[in-house]
Amino acid sequence: MLYPLKFQPILKEKIWGGNKLRTYLNKPDSEENIGESWEISTVENNISIVLNGELKGQKLDTLIQEYKEEILGEKVYQQFGNQFPLLIKFIDAKKDLSVQLHPNDELAKKRHNSFGKTEMWYVVQADKDAQLIVGFKEDTTKEVYKTYLKKGKITELLNFENISQGDCYFIKAGTIHAIGGGSLIAEIQQTSDITYRVYDWDRKDDEGNQRELHTELALDALDYSADRSFKLEYERNENEINNVISSTYFTTGFIETKGFFERNYRGLDSFKVLMCIKGKGKLSTDNTSLNIAFGETILIPSKIENIKIESDDDVLQLLEVYIK
Repeated sequence: MLYPLKFQPILKEKIWGGNKLRTYLNKPDSEENIGESWEISTVENNISIVLNGELKGQKLDTLIQEYKEEILGEKVYQQFGNQFPLLIKFIDAKKDLSVQLHPNDELAKKRHNSFGKTEMWYVVQADKDAQLIVGFKEDTTKEVYKTYLKKGKITELLNFENISQGDCYFIKAGTIHAIGGGSLIAEIQQTSDITYRVYDWDRKDDEGNQRELHTELALDALDYSADRSFKLEYERNENEINNVISSTYFTTGFIETKGFFERNYRGLDSFKVLMCIKGKGKLSTDNTSLNIAFGETILIPSKIENIKIESDDDVLQLLEVYIK
């Protein structure tokens, strides 16, 4: 019997990581510099393990093989098979991430036999003056880009965005970008771990080595236009689904519940992911209920067509993600 699933966080130490995943989101890390918590993943060697209920200890890929469309949805299973199509993360950037980009599906398939990586960011928390880099300030060319990169002045071409809690960004494959220091981000992305790093602030690791750059690979993957469609505007109405983004890769909604809200999924042929970005409360189905709190992520199998969401004393805020 399937029910809403929680998973053990897969924690990743990063040169730019901090301790907010523990102090803000209550992740069980004991190390410093933890930069990512992979909430739901079937990336090779990073398979999510169930944390609750009768299926506790089971791996997500094994469950998908067994239950197929009952977890993913018929259309999603036909397209992606036994792989979960999204990688769901929380990211703590104590320091600036590298300036990077990701290839699109076509290029990633050709070069890496992988999906590309289009992603979305929701700002969970931001320190004063925290910023993101998204795209170029103005349209540029490959030759201009190469010139600035060679001179170590690539940041002069880039668009910096001041951020605050609740801001949302849609990062298309090919868009140059970086998460800035002081940012705590919920990230929804295609299942891909392909990153082309083009500038890393001249950092060195503990052994004095600079991280690998992917200068040549990036040249044909970059979008050199100054696209300004990345900032997402959305409503924040209580007890209803507020659409944030509908794309080929995923649909994300914002839910703010005060008291009680019933969500009907009949007719939706997809799994549902709920990321708690504020508060705490309870989720109930016809045959089970479980608590959800700030920083937790829950997978609702496709076969579950109705859930009830109750907030505790304060507001409960969730990101809802599925594939149309």
